[in-house]
Amino acid sequence: MTGPSACPLCLRRPWLLAELAPFIENLVSLERGRRVAELLALSEADLAEAAAPRAGERILAALDDLGEAGMRARLMNAGCWALCPHDASFPAALGELGDPPITLVGKGDPAVLRRAVPEASVTIVGARRASAYGRLVAADLARSLAGAGMVVISGLAYGIDGAAHRGALESGATLAVLGCGADVAYPAAHRGLHRRVVEEGAVVSEIAPGQGPWRWMFPARNRIMAGLAGMTVVAEARERSGSLITATFAQELGRDVGAVPGPVTSPSSDGPNGLLAAGACVVRDARDVLDAMLGAGAAAVAIAGPALEPWLAEALGCFERSDGSCDALAREMGVPLGPAAVALSRLELLGYVEGSAVGTYTRTPLKPPAPLPS
Repeated sequence: MTGPSACPLCLRRPWLLAELAPFIENLVSLERGRRVAELLALSEADLAEAAAPRAGERILAALDDLGEAGMRARLMNAGCWALCPHDASFPAALGELGDPPITLVGKGDPAVLRRAVPEASVTIVGARRASAYGRLVAADLARSLAGAGMVVISGLAYGIDGAAHRGALESGATLAVLGCGADVAYPAAHRGLHRRVVEEGAVVSEIAPGQGPWRWMFPARNRIMAGLAGMTVVAEARERSGSLITATFAQELGRDVGAVPGPVTSPSSDGPNGLLAAGACVVRDARDVLDAMLGAGAAAVAIAGPALEPWLAEALGCFERSDGSCDALAREMGVPLGPAAVALSRLELLGYVEGSAVGTYTRTPLKPPAPLPS
């Protein structure tokens, strides 16, 4: 398939990591999540020697046998593309990492990755076992930020990650960074969400297509999520959480860190509340994020609401030209009262209008999501 292209030498890296994955699993300290960075900063030969001293030469020889043509054929069969720092469209911000990915394998629209620069990207992470409150806040935050033109980045996991991707898909662009192959839906229950992100956004990984997850891959992918974004927001997380590893990476890069306040009685709020106590930005809504990243008032951004079906978008336009009554909307739309009342009910449910006790409606600040730029 056409798209970005990694150079032959860099293209070997995703397959090397896939072959070394079980060996790296035996070396890393999962609790601290730091040995991964030390290993990934090594050259090809040094990494093979460090991770698999007895099998390293055999693995490198197998990559030689597969060759560039074999790797590119596997990329094509998986519907993926690969990008390395020798291509001008590789995210320059990842160069600030001490252990930047040598190659990113992607699936979906590479333009979304090109847009994922720190001044226009926000990473949203949090608990897999998220509360209804956490999922709602994450989805609303992602929807508004994507509608404001930001690329929303997350990891496609259960809970906060999934809510963030779904919210972003309603109004703009989202990028998933995976701890497995870019063509692999993990968890399997997110197969449909993975497909939507590929179709409407992009998915990236530094592992070869087809590779399933190993535990060390998740702290490894966290550094990429932190490196791409100008701010990392933790919505919900326990005190010992992978989401806090992402926040730590962001802090080490000098990027902004935000946290959504939560009930002090909830263990799922220990992580963000601890970040807030340490000086993280309080995140109540998208404007808090935009003000922190761009300066207070620098972004006069209308908060985006959920996506509208064409007939509802037309009804909303008619409502804005009416006096706020159902009768006036029906006249503006040229339909009987029944369909106009249905439209008002749907618009109210979606948050675009508010009803009063006397049967009139007023427009809320929500704006329909903007189409994704090409």
